[in-house]
Amino acid sequence: MEGQRDSEQGRSATSRAVALARLLHQECKNLLELYKERESFLPHHTPEGERLLIFDLCPDNPSSEQQVSHAHSALSRCLEMLECLIAREVEELGEEFQGEYETVRNTVKDRLGHLLHSTGALLKNGEGVCAPLPEFQCVQGMDEVEGSGSFANKLWTYKVLLEMIHWSNLAAQALHFLHAERENEEEP
Repeated sequence: MEGQRDSEQGRSATSRAVALARLLHQECKNLLELYKERESFLPHHTPEGERLLIFDLCPDNPSSEQQVSHAHSALSRCLEMLECLIAREVEELGEEFQGEYETVRNTVKDRLGHLLHSTGALLKNGEGVCAPLPEFQCVQGMDEVEGSGSFANKLWTYKVLLEMIHWSNLAAQALHFLHAERENEEEP
């Protein structure tokens, strides 16, 4: 009975994490649309260059746990970049400016924190966990976009939002596979 309860809790934890990742993915897409509306020059502009987060932390054929761990590491970096982005925007626009974009941005930040906590709990045994990323420095963001000033900040923000969309989608997929595997393991 105890083992069955533990497996039900684990299964429900994975299904909740999948739902949370999917919700985060939709909210990240919404946040990008709000950002493009706010920055009138961006609706038809896509930043060029490489992705901000390119790293290979896991083996060639990663397990579902390793895929979740990989997404967890990337989303952790996305949260750091989002916090940096928020600090820059508050510095530029002021704390009192609170429109729909800022409200959704803060919701995305909170939801991302919850997803990181959930995926971290799913990976708590440490098996199949990929190596952590090196520490992030907020000033790095400007090194990743050519130019300087307000326009470069806006392009960097755009790229951060694209990364969040990409990694939240990959997290949802990896969590879905992990959930399916764990559900199949429980069947007699």
